[in-house]
Amino acid sequence: MELTDLTMVQQRGLIDAGEVSARQMVSAHLDRCERLQPLLNAFVLIDGDQSLLRAEMIDRRSSDSLPLAGIPIAVKDLIDQRGLPNTAGSSFYRRVPGKTAPAIRRLEEAGAIVIGRTVLHEFAFGFSSENPWTGAARNPWDIELSTGGSSGGSAAAVAAKMAAGALGTDTGGSVRVPAAVCGIVGLKVTYGRIPLEGVVPLAPTLDTVGPMARSVADAAMMYNVMASISGGDPGSLLLPEAVDLTGMRFGVPHPWVDRVLDPLIAEAFQGFLGYLASQGAAVIDVDEPLLEPSEMIVFSSYPEISRVHADWFPSRHHDYGEDVQERLREALLLTVEQGTRGQLWRRELQDRMTLIFEDIDVLVTPTVAAARKRIGDDEIEIGSDQEFYRSAFSAFTSLVNQAGIPALSVPVLVEGIPPPSVQLIGPHYSENQLLQIGVRMETDGIAGYQSPPL
Repeated sequence: MELTDLTMVQQRGLIDAGEVSARQMVSAHLDRCERLQPLLNAFVLIDGDQSLLRAEMIDRRSSDSLPLAGIPIAVKDLIDQRGLPNTAGSSFYRRVPGKTAPAIRRLEEAGAIVIGRTVLHEFAFGFSSENPWTGAARNPWDIELSTGGSSGGSAAAVAAKMAAGALGTDTGGSVRVPAAVCGIVGLKVTYGRIPLEGVVPLAPTLDTVGPMARSVADAAMMYNVMASISGGDPGSLLLPEAVDLTGMRFGVPHPWVDRVLDPLIAEAFQGFLGYLASQGAAVIDVDEPLLEPSEMIVFSSYPEISRVHADWFPSRHHDYGEDVQERLREALLLTVEQGTRGQLWRRELQDRMTLIFEDIDVLVTPTVAAARKRIGDDEIEIGSDQEFYRSAFSAFTSLVNQAGIPALSVPVLVEGIPPPSVQLIGPHYSENQLLQIGVRMETDGIAGYQSPPL
């Protein structure tokens, strides 16, 4: 087994035991990046020399108090790192920050080593990571397929074992969608749970930063450090234990889950519900018409997206890619009345979610309606039907951001290219409960990472 095959927890165990150095761990991942980057285009920048120097610094000090000592990670090229250009995936935005964003800084203080910055959908405003300026990130399961977006490069890097974990951002599903499409774990956190300072905004009241990893425990390691769950002491690492599902209440929201699904995803989701029932959980139908994507998502989010780009777009619209140009024009045409309706709808959705979680513990859905989007095609096949890929990818994720609550995307152990994924949605600040359920799913062999056939 190669070092790059190991989970973060396993890598940390070898480094802690002195069997492998941080430099060896980083070198192994950099070698894999060198081999696979031409194939997958996951990175816009691989910081090899500096990451090796940081690894040597870890090796020279005691790593006992560093829960992520020597662990190689990647970060979306939207989050500030001191001294490195932040491009936000654009043709013109270039900023070399003087300090590192807290989300990355906390990981580095815990010993993690950032080996590179990853490809994303331009300004994070899309779900394909087919970037006209950097080229498309390619899916390790099939290089003709999209990685999803907007954190597609991060998902590809983790799925292909170029990095042990990665950071993405999630405004409408941009951590969970690429995680699902690439067969890994992705966590969307409660709004505000991880600091947004140093992150180029898309929609400031919806944006979140979250971890992507090959196991639920790895995602938990990153989350607990970034969210300072341990009270700021990186040596006090919290790993979730598998929770007993007996008596837990899992809600299946209708009509939300009744839309057309890819047959493999539909079968896997029904199998997941059967698993929950077999473990003694209550599987409860939740009838709530408001829990269904609508144009109100656009009314709620587009006004603040247009404000972010108000100083650039009027004079530099030709410097944007075609799809982002089109969406920003739509955003600028929204009326004040539509924006007000969107905000009222968002408040109603949040209130309804609060009431729902008084009666159930977790909502469950597929993560995406379909997962196989060919690069360059805007339509995606769902059974015998065709659907615009953004609606298929975001069908189960965007509402979660509007509600401000956390969700965990977990790959199911079913054969598929890529494997199907399910989403666990919880009330505010229930991240660790979701992670505990995910660990239980992995322990029981119903969920887990499968290596792509590279």
